[in-house]
Amino acid sequence: MCGPVLLFKHPWHVRSLAMALRRFLSSLSPRTPGFAPLSTAPVARERPTAGPGAQPGCGAGETVRPPVPAVDFGNPQEAYRSRHSWELARSLLVLRLCASPTLLAHHEQLLHTARKLVGQRLFDKLMKMTFYGHFVAGEDEESIRPLIQHNRAFGVGCILDYGVEEDLSPEEAKHKEMESCASAAERDSSGTDKREKHYQAHHAFGDRRDGVVSAHTYFYANEAKCDSYMENFLRCIEASGGASNDGFSAIKLTALGRPQFLLRLSDVLTKWRRFFHQMAAEQGQAGRPAMDMKLEVAALQESIVKMGIASRAEIEDWFTPETLGVSGTVDLLDWNSLINSRTRLSRHLMVPNMQTGQLEPLLSRFTEEEELQMTRMLQRMDVLAKKAMDVGVWLMIDAEQSYFQPAISHLTLEMQRKFSVEKPLIFNTYQCYLKDAYDNVTLDVELARREGWCFGAKLVRGAYMAQEHARASEIGYEDPINPTYEATNTMYYRCLNYVLEELKHNSKAKVMVASHNEDTVCFTLRRMEELGLHPSDRQVYFGQLLGMCDQISFPLGVQFSGIKYREF
Repeated sequence: MCGPVLLFKHPWHVRSLAMALRRFLSSLSPRTPGFAPLSTAPVARERPTAGPGAQPGCGAGETVRPPVPAVDFGNPQEAYRSRHSWELARSLLVLRLCASPTLLAHHEQLLHTARKLVGQRLFDKLMKMTFYGHFVAGEDEESIRPLIQHNRAFGVGCILDYGVEEDLSPEEAKHKEMESCASAAERDSSGTDKREKHYQAHHAFGDRRDGVVSAHTYFYANEAKCDSYMENFLRCIEASGGASNDGFSAIKLTALGRPQFLLRLSDVLTKWRRFFHQMAAEQGQAGRPAMDMKLEVAALQESIVKMGIASRAEIEDWFTPETLGVSGTVDLLDWNSLINSRTRLSRHLMVPNMQTGQLEPLLSRFTEEEELQMTRMLQRMDVLAKKAMDVGVWLMIDAEQSYFQPAISHLTLEMQRKFSVEKPLIFNTYQCYLKDAYDNVTLDVELARREGWCFGAKLVRGAYMAQEHARASEIGYEDPINPTYEATNTMYYRCLNYVLEELKHNSKAKVMVASHNEDTVCFTLRRMEELGLHPSDRQVYFGQLLGMCDQISFPLGVQFSGIKYREF
C-alpha cells in the first residue's frame, strides 16, 4: 500500500539564491505537496444492493473490512517521530526565518550580500543545510533515494517534480513571453488580435512568476529548449518509477511548447462553450449547471441558420444519431465533440463575437511553423505518457494560469482517452478557486463514463489567485476566480464530494486531495467512511509539499500504512 505523498523538488541546482528565496521566503508555502492514496470500495453502479447488515463495499463471500481508522492530528509525537532532532531544529530555524518580516522584505539583498561575504561554495553549503535541505529532496536520483525510502517506512510516498527555472530578470521574462505568445500573423497585423482580452498576452503581466511562489514557471525560448525540458521530465519519471512501486510525477505543458498555441486553443474552446450557453439561454436554460443544459436540436438548428453561421444543408451532418444519439437534445459534451481535434468541422465554423455582434472564424489558420510547433508539443506529451506507462508511474498534469487552462485541460483529456483506458494513468488538475470548477469536474466525469476511460483528478485550491485578480482588473475582463476564500472553500468541498461519490460507484477512478488544510483532510476521511471507501482500495490520495504540514502527512501515513504522498 502506498503512503502519503510529498512533492519533491528534483533536481534543483543551487543557482541564483535570489530566486531561491523568492520561492521559499516570499511566502510561507514552499512547494512540496504530499499525497496519500485512499480508495473507494469497488462497487459498480449496476451492482445489486446488499442485504441488511452488509458492510459497504462487501458483497457475498467478501471479507468484512475494518472501518476507516481514526487519525489523530493533534499528537506531535506521532507527527514527528520520523524526524531526527537535528531535523526538527532545522525546521524551527527555517520557520523562524520565514516568519521574519525583515528577512522577507529584504531577502534578495541579504542573500546577495551573504554570497559575496562567504563565497559561493560556503553559501551553497549553508543553503543545503537550511532552506534547500528542508524543502528540496535532492539534485539527482541517487541523492533523493534515501529520503524517499525513509518516508516510505512511515507510510509516505513521493511525487517528483522537476524544479529548475531560468534565472531571468523581469524584463527578460516579459520579452520572452510577448515573443512566444503572438503568432506570426498577429505580429504582421500591426498589433490587431482577434482573441478575447483574457487570452491575449499583456506586457504588464508577461512575467508569470510575479506573485507566484508555489508553482514553477517556464518561458518559451525555442523548440530545442522544450526538448531539453522533456528530457528532464523523463528523468523524473524514471526516478519516480525506480524509487517506488506507486510513484507520481508532475509536468507542466507550458514547458513543452510555444504558449501561443495554448492561448489560441483556449480562446477557441471558451468561445465555443460560451456560444453553447448563449443558445441555452435562448431556450430558457440560463443559470443551470452545465451538465443539466440540454438543447433541443430542432431549435438549435433553427438558431444556427438564422444567425448565418451555416446553412441548413451544411448542418445536416452535425447532429445525427451516430454522433449524438437519439435523444433529440444536445448537451455540452455533445457540443464540444463538434470541434474535437479529430474532426474537420471546426475549420469552417463561425461564431458570433458577443461584443461586436459580427461572425468570426472559430479557428484562424496556423502558419506551417505554428502547425509544426503544435505537433511537437503533442508528440512530447505522448513520449512522457508512454514513459510513465512503461515504468508504472502516475502522471499528473499541473494546472496553470486561467488563460492557458482550457487548452491544458483539453489536451489532458486527449491523453486520458489514449492512456487511461485500463487505469487512470493521467491525472488532470482542477483549480477550485475558478468559478467554473464544478462544471469542469462534472463534465469530465461524465465524459469518462461515456467514453469508457478511467477518471483521475487532483483537486487544488489554486496557486495564481493574486495574479489572476490583478490581471482581470487591469485588463478589463470578468474575473475567473471566486470572490472570496470562503467561496473557494465551498467550491472545493462541492467538487471533492462529487468526485468521492463517483469513486463509490467506480472502482477504477482515483482522486488526489492536494491540501494543507486539516479541515479538508478530516472532511475527506469522514466522507470516505460514510461512503464506504476504504484506504486499501487505493483510490484516494492526499498530497502536501515536502517540508510542510508533517503533522498531517505522517499521521495519515502511519495510520493508513502508506496512503499519503508528498511532492518533492
